[in-house]
Amino acid sequence: MTPDQQLTLALPPPPATGETPLVPVRMINEWVYCPRLAYLEWVEGEWADSQDTAEGRRAHARVDEGGGRLPAPEELDEDLARARAVTLSSERLGIIAKMDVVEADGESVTPVDFKKGKRPHVAAGAYEPERVQVCAQAMILEDNGYRVERGALWYAGSRERVPVTLDPELRARTLEAISGLRAAAASARRPPPLQNSSKCPRCSLAGICLPDETNLFRKGYPPRQLNPSDNPALPLYVQTPGARLRKSGEQLVVEVEEEKVEVPMIDVSQVALFGPVSVTTPALHALMRAEVPVSWFSTGGWFLGHTVGTGHGNVAVREAQYRFAFDEGRSLAFSRDLVAAKIRNSRTLLRRNWRDDRETGDKAEALERLRRLAQRAAYTENAQQLLGMEGEAAAIYFARFENMLAPNADEGVAAFSFSTRNRRPPTDPVNAMLSLAYALLTRTLTTAISATGLDPYMGLYHRPRHGRPALALDLMEPFRPIVADSCVIQAVNNGEVKPGDFVFNGPSCALKPGGRKAFMAAFERRMEQETTHPVFGYRVSMRRLMDVQARLLARHFQGEIQAYPHYLPR
Repeated sequence: MTPDQQLTLALPPPPATGETPLVPVRMINEWVYCPRLAYLEWVEGEWADSQDTAEGRRAHARVDEGGGRLPAPEELDEDLARARAVTLSSERLGIIAKMDVVEADGESVTPVDFKKGKRPHVAAGAYEPERVQVCAQAMILEDNGYRVERGALWYAGSRERVPVTLDPELRARTLEAISGLRAAAASARRPPPLQNSSKCPRCSLAGICLPDETNLFRKGYPPRQLNPSDNPALPLYVQTPGARLRKSGEQLVVEVEEEKVEVPMIDVSQVALFGPVSVTTPALHALMRAEVPVSWFSTGGWFLGHTVGTGHGNVAVREAQYRFAFDEGRSLAFSRDLVAAKIRNSRTLLRRNWRDDRETGDKAEALERLRRLAQRAAYTENAQQLLGMEGEAAAIYFARFENMLAPNADEGVAAFSFSTRNRRPPTDPVNAMLSLAYALLTRTLTTAISATGLDPYMGLYHRPRHGRPALALDLMEPFRPIVADSCVIQAVNNGEVKPGDFVFNGPSCALKPGGRKAFMAAFERRMEQETTHPVFGYRVSMRRLMDVQARLLARHFQGEIQAYPHYLPR
């Protein structure tokens, strides 16, 4: 019995029609290159574009324009025939392929796969993943009745053709790869990351896979700076009443009466709409196709919800999240660490920003009380005790919040006085800014959580309630002081928001449009500031750090890392 026959017998049965799709042959290539990459892309539906993937699409653009018709085996004639973009499948192997070019010479056919780069100078003429991909295409053709004697690779970068010999060893390796990927998909177990691999720095999914970050918890290996640079796209805020957002070609157009502003869609990461702002259907469709979420806020800045496309299709991560949430012991343990992290970060902000021109008599006392509360949080017996401890820490923290604010040059301390946190509605300028900052932070983390496949409405510490993104509120707790509160402090102390930027309506206080615009600019600037991750040691923007934390939380739910590392700056 040949290796081909032996491994054919070892293959799991092909998936039943309508249950699991056939495996694309390009995923077999990825599996040989990196099993974790193939699993993330095919099973979990993850994708991130890069310069390499964009160049690959350009290299395939011409062959993908073909009609895709290959004559039946009995119709092949002596004249050389060439068919482009041929799609065939094999039920026996459970795979499907869109072949760039299939050449026929009357007796046999040759699959030719196009690659964007230059031919590698290796003994076999090409790397193993590419040869396996061609071999899988050849086996599909054979299962459809064609005779295949060889395959080929065409390298666009060097304009060279490399023959692929379909020997027993390559066929055996191909069947092994097919079996491995299908078995991994059936088990729903993500393969472990590569260890210190030179493949990772060039991988477009490095920021999603988090190979070195995961290996730090699994093996103790120090991480490299693998995270790709931040996406240059930024949120688009539209807050003028009566404004209209529409699409024109690849541009988003904001129209306000006779004025209009055009923004390339590729430069937009999110859209945030405040109050009575309308969006055209074509614009909404384009944003959903581009996976750009649209966030809706009330005129006063209350976060109302998201409009997104079909959403992330990774059901496995949500199943793990629900199992974790329904486990009272694990939820309580997570909540203890969460509250302790929030208290520690509140203490850090107070320690850093306490102004020397304010009374300092109780600074040491407040810091000591917060330190003790953070320690005690680890020993609480239930969620009610934890809520009480969080409330006690908040009372200590917000009672001293005014000590971090600089007196206004014109109106003194009273211009931005602050004694206690209040909301719904906020009754003073500082509380109005805090409410808006928390709403913006909720929107940011809801988007980050949704991108990982998690359900932002199923929380652990914040229990589920209709319309409340409980998991986003969980994840934002340690970020409240470090991002939202510090943004308010900077906006006041730097004079970016002034006392005249607020309007009072009865007991409520809100930012005027000009003040809200200035404050949102300060918030986005804070999100772009770089920080050193206290666990991994590399520098990333605050926006990127939140994405990393959301993915680490998903890894924690799925058991890939045992402890979730809360963000605790020094």
